[in-house]
Amino acid sequence: MKRTDLTEKLLDIKREKGWSWKHICEKIGGYSEVLIVGAILGQMKLTKPQAANAQELFGLSKSETTMLNETPMRGMEMPPTDPLIYRFYELVMVNGPAWKALIEEEYGDGIMSAIDFDMVMERLPNPKGDRVKITMSGKFLPYKYYGASGNVPEYGFKEG
Repeated sequence: MKRTDLTEKLLDIKREKGWSWKHICEKIGGYSEVLIVGAILGQMKLTKPQAANAQELFGLSKSETTMLNETPMRGMEMPPTDPLIYRFYELVMVNGPAWKALIEEEYGDGIMSAIDFDMVMERLPNPKGDRVKITMSGKFLPYKYYGASGNVPEYGFKEG
């Protein structure tokens, strides 16, 4: 079985049982809903205890359960074609240069980690139409300037 086959099986069970993502996340437990749903969709991995919870919930075999605990091949073809996902891509294309400039001015020469990372999604009621609020928090990782010697900085932290 390929990981994509397991994803389809899990989605079929979700549809057949009429389960919400919230229900599935509560039963698996332990991480944010974004991470658990990402694991069900094949983009993240579950811990062994979470995979055992998923095994019980979905009635999975030992090999299917083990697959949920394996590091997946992450990502998708670019650019994405799904309109909702494409809008995030568009946000990065349009706002990315400004985000980069502001982060570098505040922190120095580096990146925001997508590994040491947290994300929370909230629904904000609004009379003109509910809003989606996504808060992302990633560790700042300065570039290491290899070969640094003398009084030159080794890392790209903002200089004082």
